[in-house]
Amino acid sequence: MAAGEVIQQVESAEPEFGVAITATGRRSVAKMYEPAPPSSPFSTSQLARLDEALTLASRETGIDFSVYLGELGGDTRVTAEKLHASIGERAGNSVLIAVSPGERVVEVVTGTEVLPRLPDRGAKLAVMSMVASFKEGDLVGGLVSGLRMLSDQAGHA
Repeated sequence: MAAGEVIQQVESAEPEFGVAITATGRRSVAKMYEPAPPSSPFSTSQLARLDEALTLASRETGIDFSVYLGELGGDTRVTAEKLHASIGERAGNSVLIAVSPGERVVEVVTGTEVLPRLPDRGAKLAVMSMVASFKEGDLVGGLVSGLRMLSDQAGHA
């Protein structure tokens, strides 16, 4: 090259798949667009497992169980109670498990009708079980075991 030699570009007779040669000789390359998969902390099988645990716990006890996963903000208890109240007229017969992994917080809010069946001591034991699983990186396993413990504590309807 330093001596001023001419280098010829060798063009193949047929460009590869997804490549076009424009009239000016420029190569235009098409790339497959692959949309990003939806960002969810759970796989489909994990969601099915969690759904089954929620359904069984609610069916056995007659209590509506709900799970919230996300940020709870500065006063986590107040936010969890607002989320529980947003359930509506069935809030009295429901339990909300609010988990904020980023803040390392678990809040269990029980409705007024549920409180006699599910005392604070039972809820604390369930939270301790969930936290132990969360520390091992098993978010779904912790939620499922916590739901089982809460439904066992509440008993049958």
